[in-house]
Amino acid sequence: MSVSTAIILDTRRVKKNGKFPVKLRVISERVPKDYPTVFELSETDHKKLSAPRISDELQDVRKKLQEINSGADAALRQLETFSFLEFETEYINKHPKLFKPKKTKEPAQQPKAERDDFDYTPFLKRFAIFEEDHSRPKSISVTFLSYIKKLLQQGRIGSAINYQRTYRSIKAFKGNVLFSEITVGFLYQYETWMLNRGASKTTVGIVLRPLRSIFNEAIEEKIIRKDDCYPFGRRKYQIPASRNLKKALTQDELKRVFYFKSTCEKLIIGKAYWLFCYLANGMNVKDMIYLKWKNIQDEYLVFERAKTEKSTRIDQKPITVYLTAELWDIINTHGNKSRLPNAFLFPIMHTNLNALEQFDLLNYTRRVINEAMAEITSELNIDKKITTIVTRHSFSTQLKRAGVSTEYIQEALGHTNKKTTENYLDSFEKEVKKQYASKLLAFTQNVSSHEEFIS
Repeated sequence: MSVSTAIILDTRRVKKNGKFPVKLRVISERVPKDYPTVFELSETDHKKLSAPRISDELQDVRKKLQEINSGADAALRQLETFSFLEFETEYINKHPKLFKPKKTKEPAQQPKAERDDFDYTPFLKRFAIFEEDHSRPKSISVTFLSYIKKLLQQGRIGSAINYQRTYRSIKAFKGNVLFSEITVGFLYQYETWMLNRGASKTTVGIVLRPLRSIFNEAIEEKIIRKDDCYPFGRRKYQIPASRNLKKALTQDELKRVFYFKSTCEKLIIGKAYWLFCYLANGMNVKDMIYLKWKNIQDEYLVFERAKTEKSTRIDQKPITVYLTAELWDIINTHGNKSRLPNAFLFPIMHTNLNALEQFDLLNYTRRVINEAMAEITSELNIDKKITTIVTRHSFSTQLKRAGVSTEYIQEALGHTNKKTTENYLDSFEKEVKKQYASKLLAFTQNVSSHEEFIS
């Protein structure tokens, strides 16, 4: 907590007795506030306080001033989060040698945090922002922390990490700045600063989108006014758009991956999970590891995307996947042996993990699959980085190559941001899904069952 204290002589106005008031100065984030003590000294006597030999009277004043200062430091250490009002309540108003300040309102940005029962203890080591000093009026850290807390409460650990990453990047650039300091010019300088340190335009966009959201959050909470300092938008600063890189595999590459053989358990499992995600509508790894046996309904796998369950709370459309023979083969070979409705489909996730442990397990699983696919790619001499993201691109592209309509593909991917398209997609029935699912393995036609590319 970067709050400092000092005993000062306020020489702005001399009193009738020729002396000046002695005050306790508290500085938080370069914002000072002075609290008058009962003591008054002349400039000469004040200078004598640091001398080794002084009168008994000055020695007594010095001792009491030192006690005031050390007591203030001790009181500050007891505060979980500093604010001048809390400090005054806990120390200034209780000290007999300090005058009580006039009642003032807290800065607009520093209302007392709403108390909640959520336990943030497991996240303290990962989220250093909890240990930051949030006392500076209208600085960005308060809103960042408040929003990160909301994300943690919702179990959105990855998003919370992204927001903290943005905050730490801005702090490395200019510190815990005020919202009013983040101007259009500031953002262009910040972009240049990141580019000069090796960041790509895509990375700049990834870092700045959370900052824009934090501005919107601060406006919503009436911490700032949009008309006063909002730097984003048309004719202001526009965040660089990410490049839409083509990640889909060709039919030949898909075929070679599908028929890849290995005796290495790591590669076998990595490939199996990768193919499962590809065949199951380009499923996200997070959705895969949270699947349960109850998601299987007759010939279909029905689930809701984890990515949209928080953002689309009303009328969320479930995704329906026809379970082909190849999907069943992966489930029967690598699935969880327990087939109780609430048992996970694959033996990856555990019910006794907290949100942060689940997030780490997800990242570990994704890394295992990607590492396995990197080795497979190398053995197949495919000059592409085949990660879990490629499954989604390859799924949609393969269906498009087969002549499947864009509307069906949008439904299969679980896109929910176009309401008019969603209403139209309701016309697709399960039998159509079953028909289209067979096209995902069109590249296996006219290939003998024993054909192998790698033995």
